[in-house]
Amino acid sequence: MTPTARALYIAEPPAAYLARPPLVVDCSLISGLVFNEHWQVLASERIVNRALHAPFLLQAEMASVAVKKSRQAQQQIAQEGMVLFQSMDISLHPLRALEVVALALRYQLSGYDAAYLWLAAELNAPLATFDEKLAAAAQTHLASLP
Repeated sequence: MTPTARALYIAEPPAAYLARPPLVVDCSLISGLVFNEHWQVLASERIVNRALHAPFLLQAEMASVAVKKSRQAQQQIAQEGMVLFQSMDISLHPLRALEVVALALRYQLSGYDAAYLWLAAELNAPLATFDEKLAAAAQTHLASLP
Protein backbone atom coordinates (compact mmCIF):
# COMPACT_ATOMS: atom_id res chain seq x y z
CA MET A 1 0.00 0.00 0.00
CA THR A 2 1.45 3.38 -0.99
CA PRO A 3 1.19 6.38 1.30
CA THR A 4 -1.33 8.97 0.24
CA ALA A 5 0.17 12.28 -0.87
CA ARG A 6 -0.70 15.12 1.45
CA ALA A 7 -1.39 18.64 0.30
CA LEU A 8 0.10 21.64 2.04
CA TYR A 9 -2.18 24.64 2.37
CA ILE A 10 -0.97 28.11 3.27
CA ALA A 11 -3.43 30.88 3.97
CA GLU A 12 -2.04 34.42 3.81
CA PRO A 13 -3.56 37.80 4.43
CA PRO A 14 -3.61 40.30 1.56
CA ALA A 15 -0.22 41.91 0.90
CA ALA A 16 -1.50 45.26 2.19
CA TYR A 17 -1.68 43.80 5.71
CA LEU A 18 1.89 42.56 5.55
CA ALA A 19 3.43 45.85 4.48
CA ARG A 20 4.28 48.04 7.46
CA PRO A 21 7.62 49.58 6.61
CA PRO A 22 9.66 50.87 9.55
CA LEU A 23 9.76 54.55 10.42
CA VAL A 24 11.91 56.12 13.13
CA VAL A 25 9.94 58.86 14.89
CA ASP A 26 11.32 61.54 17.18
CA CYS A 27 9.83 63.48 20.05
CA SER A 28 8.74 66.39 17.86
CA LEU A 29 6.53 64.10 15.79
CA ILE A 30 5.07 62.12 18.69
CA SER A 31 4.47 65.18 20.88
CA GLY A 32 2.62 66.77 17.98
CA LEU A 33 0.33 63.77 17.87
CA VAL A 34 -0.40 63.29 21.53
CA PHE A 35 -0.38 66.87 22.82
CA ASN A 36 -2.68 68.29 20.11
CA GLU A 37 -0.08 70.56 18.53
CA HIS A 38 -0.93 72.45 15.35
CA TRP A 39 1.09 69.92 13.32
CA GLN A 40 -0.95 66.97 14.65
CA VAL A 41 -2.71 66.17 11.36
CA LEU A 42 0.50 66.23 9.35
CA ALA A 43 2.17 63.98 11.93
CA SER A 44 -0.68 61.48 11.92
CA GLU A 45 -0.67 61.30 8.12
CA ARG A 46 3.05 60.48 8.14
CA ILE A 47 2.78 57.40 10.38
CA VAL A 48 -0.14 55.63 8.69
CA ASN A 49 0.66 51.97 7.98
CA ARG A 50 4.17 52.27 9.44
CA ALA A 51 5.92 50.25 12.13
CA LEU A 52 7.13 52.95 14.51
CA HIS A 53 10.57 52.84 16.14
CA ALA A 54 12.44 55.14 18.52
CA PRO A 55 15.34 54.99 20.97
CA PHE A 56 14.41 54.39 24.63
CA LEU A 57 15.10 58.05 25.36
CA LEU A 58 11.77 58.93 23.70
CA GLN A 59 10.07 58.07 27.00
CA ALA A 60 12.14 60.61 28.94
CA GLU A 61 11.70 63.27 26.26
CA MET A 62 7.93 62.80 26.27
CA ALA A 63 7.84 63.00 30.06
CA SER A 64 9.80 66.25 29.84
CA VAL A 65 7.27 67.71 27.37
CA ALA A 66 4.42 66.66 29.67
CA VAL A 67 6.08 68.36 32.64
CA LYS A 68 6.52 71.55 30.61
CA LYS A 69 2.87 71.48 29.53
CA SER A 70 1.76 70.92 33.14
CA ARG A 71 3.80 73.91 34.26
CA GLN A 72 2.10 75.98 31.55
CA ALA A 73 -1.30 75.19 33.10
CA GLN A 74 -2.06 72.48 30.56
CA GLN A 75 -2.29 69.59 33.02
CA GLN A 76 -5.20 67.86 31.28
CA ILE A 77 -3.48 67.96 27.88
CA ALA A 78 -0.28 66.65 29.52
CA GLN A 79 -2.09 63.81 31.28
CA GLU A 80 -4.19 62.78 28.28
CA GLY A 81 -1.19 63.03 25.99
CA MET A 82 0.92 60.74 28.14
CA VAL A 83 -1.88 58.19 28.35
CA LEU A 84 -2.16 58.25 24.55
CA PHE A 85 1.63 58.02 24.17
CA GLN A 86 1.80 54.98 26.45
CA SER A 87 -0.87 53.25 24.36
CA MET A 88 1.01 53.76 21.09
CA ASP A 89 2.73 50.82 19.42
CA ILE A 90 6.30 52.14 19.23
CA SER A 91 9.23 49.73 19.39
CA LEU A 92 11.84 51.24 21.71
CA HIS A 93 15.51 50.41 21.18
CA PRO A 94 18.69 50.62 23.27
CA LEU A 95 21.55 52.69 21.87
CA ARG A 96 25.23 52.26 21.18
CA ALA A 97 26.40 55.41 22.94
CA LEU A 98 29.81 55.74 21.26
CA GLU A 99 28.20 55.66 17.82
CA VAL A 100 25.61 58.23 18.91
CA VAL A 101 28.35 60.55 20.18
CA ALA A 102 30.23 60.20 16.88
CA LEU A 103 27.11 61.17 14.91
CA ALA A 104 26.39 64.10 17.23
CA LEU A 105 29.88 65.47 16.71
CA ARG A 106 29.88 64.80 12.97
CA TYR A 107 26.60 66.62 12.32
CA GLN A 108 26.65 69.14 15.19
CA LEU A 109 23.56 67.59 16.80
CA SER A 110 22.53 67.11 20.39
CA GLY A 111 23.04 63.63 21.76
CA TYR A 112 19.28 63.20 21.78
CA ASP A 113 18.88 64.05 18.10
CA ALA A 114 21.87 61.92 17.15
CA ALA A 115 20.20 58.95 18.86
CA TYR A 116 17.27 59.12 16.44
CA LEU A 117 19.66 59.45 13.50
CA TRP A 118 21.70 56.49 14.74
CA LEU A 119 18.57 54.33 15.02
CA ALA A 120 17.38 55.27 11.53
CA ALA A 121 20.77 54.26 10.14
CA GLU A 122 20.83 51.08 12.23
CA LEU A 123 17.38 50.02 10.98
CA ASN A 124 18.01 51.38 7.48
CA ALA A 125 14.73 53.23 7.88
CA PRO A 126 13.50 56.76 7.20
CA LEU A 127 13.43 59.29 10.02
CA ALA A 128 10.36 61.49 10.57
CA THR A 129 10.96 64.75 12.43
CA PHE A 130 9.82 68.36 12.51
CA ASP A 131 13.35 69.42 13.50
CA GLU A 132 14.99 71.07 10.48
CA LYS A 133 18.58 70.52 11.63
CA LEU A 134 17.99 66.85 12.38
CA ALA A 135 16.21 66.40 9.05
CA ALA A 136 19.16 67.89 7.15
CA ALA A 137 21.63 65.63 8.98
CA ALA A 138 19.42 62.62 8.34
CA GLN A 139 19.12 63.43 4.65
CA THR A 140 22.90 63.57 4.34
CA HIS A 141 23.72 60.60 6.57
CA LEU A 142 21.02 58.19 5.39
CA ALA A 143 21.81 58.94 1.72
CA SER A 144 25.43 57.94 2.36
CA LEU A 145 24.58 54.46 3.67
CA PRO A 146 25.35 51.45 1.51
